[in-house]
Amino acid sequence: MNVPILFEDDYIVCASKPNNVVVHHAHHSRNVADEASLLQLLQEQCGEKMYPIHRLDRKTSGIILLAKKSEYVAKFQELFMNNQIQKTYYGIVRGHAPETKIIDSPVKGRDANVHKEAETHLATEKKVTINIPVKPYDTSRYSLVKLTPKTGRLHQLRIHMNKISHPLIGDPKYGDKNHNMMFLENFNCENLFLHAHSLEFIHPYSNKKLEVIADFPQDWNTVFEKFGW
Repeated sequence: MNVPILFEDDYIVCASKPNNVVVHHAHHSRNVADEASLLQLLQEQCGEKMYPIHRLDRKTSGIILLAKKSEYVAKFQELFMNNQIQKTYYGIVRGHAPETKIIDSPVKGRDANVHKEAETHLATEKKVTINIPVKPYDTSRYSLVKLTPKTGRLHQLRIHMNKISHPLIGDPKYGDKNHNMMFLENFNCENLFLHAHSLEFIHPYSNKKLEVIADFPQDWNTVFEKFGW
């Protein structure tokens, strides 16, 4: 598997992570240890070790930042912590989502007993109604949404979309299995439709403004064509 490199300099690599690739193998995830992690794939591809600066769900595709040396990680992580990185995601969701909405419902952290404040800004870009029945309706409705997280909680976007009754398509945990099955049967698409599309920030070492964009995976192009998007 070749991982697309979107930007590279002396300090970082911006890569486009495919769906269903774990960033690195945690100690508790040995059951997937036979699958190559993103770090392993990039090390083989680029011939050097890299250090992840932030997280991206295994099932989510799109931009991830990695440092070339461990000592570079902290300065980039500060940008995330101080909300100085503009992150834009896209999702395909069930139903016709609101034109705009701020979702600020708390999300459980990595310590599952503690809820933490979380905020997501949503803007709906496209809507469609198609003549494929999904129980209990004769047709099905979908929206393309632009999501801007203001916090970085575990599964935040997936939980927030479920919270407003517009779950992401292809989400096995928080989604709607009937709609997930419709996409699989009609479009041969079973991946999660959540994509980390762009990052914008001032590079802490060069002081240059960077905007990095990751192309949509093939599944998205299939659906865009089917929906006339």
